[in-house]
Amino acid sequence: MDLNYPPDAEDFRIEVRAWLARTLPAGWGHRGSALAEPDREQFIHEWPSLLAAPGWRCPSWPTEYGGAGLSLIECVVLEEELARVGAPEDPFPVGAMIVGPTIMHWGTPAQKQYFLPEIARGTIAWCQGFSEPDAGSDLASLRTTAVLTGDEWLLNGQKIWTSRAHAADYAFVLARTDPAAPSHAGLSYLLVPMGQLGIEIRPIVQIDGSADFNEVFFSDARCPADNVVGGVNNGWKVAMTTLGFERGAASTTSHRRFADELDDVLELARTAGLAGDPLFRQRWARQWSRVQILRFNGLRVLADLLHGGRQGATVGPISKIAWSETHRDTLDLALDVLGAEALVLAGGATADRLDRRRGMRRYPVSPVQSTFFFSRSTTIWGGTSEIQRNIVAERVLGLPKEPRPQLSRTE
Repeated sequence: MDLNYPPDAEDFRIEVRAWLARTLPAGWGHRGSALAEPDREQFIHEWPSLLAAPGWRCPSWPTEYGGAGLSLIECVVLEEELARVGAPEDPFPVGAMIVGPTIMHWGTPAQKQYFLPEIARGTIAWCQGFSEPDAGSDLASLRTTAVLTGDEWLLNGQKIWTSRAHAADYAFVLARTDPAAPSHAGLSYLLVPMGQLGIEIRPIVQIDGSADFNEVFFSDARCPADNVVGGVNNGWKVAMTTLGFERGAASTTSHRRFADELDDVLELARTAGLAGDPLFRQRWARQWSRVQILRFNGLRVLADLLHGGRQGATVGPISKIAWSETHRDTLDLALDVLGAEALVLAGGATADRLDRRRGMRRYPVSPVQSTFFFSRSTTIWGGTSEIQRNIVAERVLGLPKEPRPQLSRTE
């Protein structure tokens, strides 16, 4: 692994640190700040526009689209400095991370000129409309249809597990536009406006009372004919496009939140008097080792990208398995440390409040309990661990495909 930051990158680091010192509220730190909760929420709400001002919300994008035109190593430095100070996370990351790069790669000039600057400024919130009740891992079997009528597509069908759909302005939707074509060949990638009468959004309330996931129902929902990305019936190829540039930027920082969680688990163990327990120490050390492996693998991928390699395209499934299962097992350890206390609702009175906007009552779980519940999902979304292992076996190692079960026909 040959990785050295050039002097220009370190000069840029000084620039970023100075900007952060001017922009972040006094006392803001990696573990939070002394800000009152309303002020903290207001700053988090304003953060995307603050980050967009110097073009750093989509830093690698060309300046004509609202980016800063940064090199890969400059993007890495930016990510490292944002992680160092615990900067707020983007509440709608799929715009900058997924649909934006997709439009950059596949979109028409008109689509790029309209959508990309808005994404870079954070003025359009996006959600992803891929999964369906009977089409999750087997995405090619989706049934939502889009029929061209005049200058509009009419969509009918259902999507599920759609994060933040209730607050999104647009959805990038995979729909079947040619029912007669083979499953993969008849799909199109559409940019669908969400604020219309033909779309119904139903929240899916989780066990912790949160409801960021939704069911989305399309009933003759309308989408402009020009909002097809990559051409009609080419949606499968568009959806499967993987652009590794932004992933490389996060390669040296993605392990940090798991390291922070381990620090929290250690503090829980000290409070419970378990920090010296041999079993706890062995399990904690194992998780620490796994986090370090994530860090070194990230550095290895970054070094490969900087030297013109393409490892990023092949280690994605391996990385997904590693970080999601590390995250899950760390939270298993956290609840084991808490013991019976983990069964007690300890979120406090403020957690048990009615969310009037969506008509739901929050469940008073503690932060540890909430993170535990979320960690269950990370091995599922983005491709289950089972699917990822098949991809590694078949596409990376070149092993034979997993045999499909032969179903017997009953008379």
